[in-house]
Amino acid sequence: MGMLEIKNYTKIYGEGKKAADDVTLTVESGDIYGFIGHNGAGKSTTIRAVVGVLDFTEGEIYIDGHSVKTEPMECKKVTAYIPDNPDIYENLTGIQYLNFISDVFDISGADRETRIKKYADMFEITEALGDQISSYSHGMKQKVAIISALIHEPKLLVLDEPFVGLDPKATYILKEIMKEMCAKGTAVFFSTHVLDVAEKLCNKVAIIKQGKIIASGTMEELTNGQSLEEVFLEVVDEK
Repeated sequence: MGMLEIKNYTKIYGEGKKAADDVTLTVESGDIYGFIGHNGAGKSTTIRAVVGVLDFTEGEIYIDGHSVKTEPMECKKVTAYIPDNPDIYENLTGIQYLNFISDVFDISGADRETRIKKYADMFEITEALGDQISSYSHGMKQKVAIISALIHEPKLLVLDEPFVGLDPKATYILKEIMKEMCAKGTAVFFSTHVLDVAEKLCNKVAIIKQGKIIASGTMEELTNGQSLEEVFLEVVDEK
């Protein structure tokens, strides 16, 4: 069984529009799985169902063998989610927020100190952790959100458009962290429309159009000598 299993997931909004239509995919431990599609194709809808933000009735989603519907706490314990627009507590300082998240996941004092220092140093925000989050730029808020997601060493890391708003150096660091986590067995599932990044980073990819997955597989299978961009434009425009 994969670390993340989405089986026949369908989400219909009020007016009958299928935002996700029979979506099925599996992300194994050690995968960096890219989820690509135009805006409005169903990427965020699917991701928000995976992390338990969005209710759904049709289909099943399992994380590490646990059902998102019936065992949400078990799923959340092993999952980290970085939304496309980090909405974090403005009235806390960076370090207060990171300690709060550490408390939620019951991380020991020694472990949280080591991990916060490691990632804050990498993203060069250690000096700012004593400042209120309300004073942070969008990019800094994003970095704090990323660090907060890594503190409990999740088995599944889910990111929605993680590179939007990050400067080139931070983008590079996040990619390196994703690779490092995968090498340790974490499964990474992320949406993006930055196709050249996905092509270099992912070992697997799924393309979604109007709620349906129209192509998926290993990067080699899908691209087969072409660029991901060429394949994406071909399949999205064709079908």
